[in-house]
Formats: sequence, structure tokens, C-alpha cells
Amino acid sequence: VQLQASGGGLVQAGGSLRLSCAASGLTFSSATVGWFRQAPGKEPEVVARSKRYDSNPYYADSVRGRFTISRDNAKSTVYLQMNSLKPEDTAVYYCAADSRIIWSSSSKISNYAYKGRGTQVTVSS
Repeated sequence: VQLQASGGGLVQAGGSLRLSCAASGLTFSSATVGWFRQAPGKEPEVVARSKRYDSNPYYADSVRGRFTISRDNAKSTVYLQMNSLKPEDTAVYYCAADSRIIWSSSSKISNYAYKGRGTQVTVSS
């Protein structure tokens, strides 16, 4: 199983980015997927997560209303649309997927079976 995250970059505050995470070797439609981020010197934190077939994804309070997680099961890809970016959103962003993880455990990236390499997002003030 491989997860490949892309789409990071440098953007000014107030700008937007869309991250993508393409999965291979996984029945993506049955997986819970999540986006996490880790800023320097901090622990990883969940940004958003989506259960299979669930139209009610979870968002961290810090990003709710600004970020949107979506998934294209046909393409085995999950997206994170990030709008109104703030300097405090600067971090390495990771995607994770697991078809067996229970929802209550899915807020920690360490509980996922599969994790992608991160993509750097830098928001300048």
C-alpha cells in the first residue's frame, strides 16, 4: 500500500491550497482516511477525517469552516481544500488510511496502518 501526498507549497495568508493523497494497493472506498499535520516542535494533530460512505466528516476546531476534506473513491484519492490559510496552518501535512480502524481511534495518525510521506505547507504573513 502506498499513499502519495502532494499539493503543498508556499502561500500568503488568506490564500488557498488543495492537497491530494493518492492511494494504491488499498480498497480505498472502504477506508477511513485522515489528514494530519505536524508543526516544528509539536505533536501531530488531526485536521480532518472521513469514514467510508460518510457524508459527515470530522474537522478540528482550528480548521472548521476553512478546510474541506473530500474523496474520489473511483480515483482512490482524498483531497484537502484549504482556504483562508493562516500562518498557524504552517506544517507538514500527512494523509493516512486504514480500512480496519475504528472511528474512535482515527484521531491519531499512529493508529493508522498506512501513512503517506508529508507535504510541506508554509503560510506567510
